[in-house]
Amino acid sequence: MNLPRPLGRPRVEGDREQEILRTALTVLGEVGYDRLTMDAVAARAKASKATLYRRWSTKAKLVIDALHATKDHGPFPEDTGSLRGDLEAAFCGMGGLTDPELVATMGSVITAISRDKEFASEFREHFIAAKVELSRIIWDRAAARGELRPDLDVDLISHAMPGVILHRVFMLGEIVTEDLVTRVIDQIIIPAATGHATPSHKD
Repeated sequence: MNLPRPLGRPRVEGDREQEILRTALTVLGEVGYDRLTMDAVAARAKASKATLYRRWSTKAKLVIDALHATKDHGPFPEDTGSLRGDLEAAFCGMGGLTDPELVATMGSVITAISRDKEFASEFREHFIAAKVELSRIIWDRAAARGELRPDLDVDLISHAMPGVILHRVFMLGEIVTEDLVTRVIDQIIIPAATGHATPSHKD
C-alpha cells in the first residue's frame, strides 16, 4: 500500500543548508557571480535545482545568504589594549584581509555590484554594513583610550585600510600577507589616525 506523501514542500535547513551555502561560495570563487548558476550549485551540492529554488528564488538571494552564513568566522577580536593591536586582530587571519576565501569572494562580487542593483543593495546592506559596524567598535575603543587625534574623520579613516589592501590585490595583483597588512597599519593608518609614527615592532 502506498502511503500519501506529506503535505507541504521540503525545507532546506540545518547542516544541509550550510552545505549548500558553502558550495555556493566555492562555485562563486571559481567562476564569479556572472557565470554562477543555480544549476552549477545544485550539481556540486548534489541537490536538485527545484530544491534550491524552493529555498532561494534567485541566485542573488542564494549568494547573499551564503555571505551572511560565513561573514562571522568567530567572536569579534577582544580589546587588545591598543588601536594597532585591534587592527591586527581584525584584519589578519580568518575572516580578515589575509583570508584567501574572503579576498576571493570580494573579487567575485565586484562585477556583480556594478551590474546587479538588487545584489548591490543587498550586499551593502547585509554584508558590508555589518563589517562597518564591527570596524566602528575598534575606532570607538581607540577614541575612548585617547589614541586618536581630535580632528580625525573616523568615517574616512575606517575605510582606508580595506581600500589600500584591496587596491593592491585587485589593481596590482599582490597577495595579501600579514606583513603587508602590518606595514599598512604602521606606515599609513596609525600615523594618520594618531598624528604620530608607529614605533617599529620586531619579535
